[in-house]
Amino acid sequence: MKKLLILFALMAVAIASAETYKVTLFEPAFVAGKELKAGAYKLDLQNTRLVIASGKTSVETTVKVETAEQKFNSTTVRYANQEGKYSIQEIRLGGTRTRLVLNP
Repeated sequence: MKKLLILFALMAVAIASAETYKVTLFEPAFVAGKELKAGAYKLDLQNTRLVIASGKTSVETTVKVETAEQKFNSTTVRYANQEGKYSIQEIRLGGTRTRLVLNP
């Protein structure tokens, strides 16, 4: 019984440590080889693991988390254009100093 309680406590801490943000993609874009359509998405960040989800669509990737000198006014997405296709290169989280650099 104690082991079960400890397991639940550890799971609660892991879930609580994840940070959630929202972003809107104005262009279809690729992340980790998967195309995301334009629209609103939820970002779940835990350490260097990022899950981008909307409804049944979800993609997971690793990111490099960087801290900027000043807070970002709004959430912005920087794209890279490769052979006419956009891929997400960086996400700057509004209201924070956090910049997520996606791995190519």
